[in-house]
Amino acid sequence: MREPSLPTLLFYCQHSLGIGHLTRSFALAQALSRHFRVVFLNGGRLPPGVPVPAAIERIDLPPLGMDDGHTVVSRDGQLDVARAQAERRRLIDDAVRRTRPAVLLVELFPFGRKKFAGEILPMIRAARSQSQGAALVACSLRDILVDARPDQQHHDDRARWLTDRYFDAVVVHSDAAFARLQDSFHPARPMRTPVFHSGYVIPARERAEPVPRGEHLLVSAGGGIVGDTLFRTALAARELLARPLPLRIVAGPFLPEPQWLALQTQAAGVPGVELVRHVPDMVAEMRRARASLSQCGYNTALDLVVAGVPALVVPYETVTENEQRGRAEKLAGLGAMLCLPAGNLQPQPLAHAIERLLAFTPLPAALALDGAQRSADWLAERLQARHTAPEAACATN
Repeated sequence: MREPSLPTLLFYCQHSLGIGHLTRSFALAQALSRHFRVVFLNGGRLPPGVPVPAAIERIDLPPLGMDDGHTVVSRDGQLDVARAQAERRRLIDDAVRRTRPAVLLVELFPFGRKKFAGEILPMIRAARSQSQGAALVACSLRDILVDARPDQQHHDDRARWLTDRYFDAVVVHSDAAFARLQDSFHPARPMRTPVFHSGYVIPARERAEPVPRGEHLLVSAGGGIVGDTLFRTALAARELLARPLPLRIVAGPFLPEPQWLALQTQAAGVPGVELVRHVPDMVAEMRRARASLSQCGYNTALDLVVAGVPALVVPYETVTENEQRGRAEKLAGLGAMLCLPAGNLQPQPLAHAIERLLAFTPLPAALALDGAQRSADWLAERLQARHTAPEAACATN
């Protein structure tokens, strides 16, 4: 049973496009539960197959997300966006009032999630003005940020101002030897808020026994919401290979149903092609495959590193989304995987890249993977420092 004396940490997570933010946040929440009573505000759809840590209390807000045009959309068939936003505000206000958090951990904002500021900033203000004392407010941040927005300088300057105004710390879930916040964040004025690079966050796993690799190519795209082009192109590229290669495609829980049905039609009757909607453990899937073809989100990249599978990544990229490309290029530069730019995702170039992949042996990527526990320990130490030595605690505004 959890100790009743544990301080409360309120964790806000708004995953909008895929499942990477949620998967990382759940892994972090599991580690945090050793120091805190963790209350988790879940702002997006909870997909099937994603394990929820047993040690946390979860509050599911009416789910919102972003379409590919970066417009907020409701994922709740009962509520439109305005009504969902109003109900979310009520639930968030109630959670702060009821839990009286000692720590408020906000995922990504203000470095992203600008369109959710209307609920995040009031939540922070409420947590900072509690009668029993202000909560320690921290940002949980991935390794590499998008830095290709048309208004990038304004975005970075705004994020710097909001961080210095409202946050006591920024925890960057990256190995500082691989990627630092300043590599993709360039405000005109230096940020005053303390930054801690924790190491990478991965889900806790039991030690796995070695398994023999199969002969198939595993194809995946995280949650799958933007994986359709990769899946269809992989099927077309397979026909161009010198020798047939079995494919196992894990579509992901968020691949839209019409695209899932079209994929089934395209693969119908094709020998050696297996379609799966979702799997409980992607690392185990990778370890059983001859090679992997995927995108390069945060969690997928770390799964590839942990699995040690020969991997070809085609990073998801748009005019304003370049985070995956940066990560893929860094890992390819270490010899940990091969990278095919998204602009080359056509059947013939992909077939050539797969032929190279089948002869590729990855080098181990020496990344710090203990970020979940180090983040939890660091936040607990900051909170303790605030209680025992106010002059050593983070500055508040």
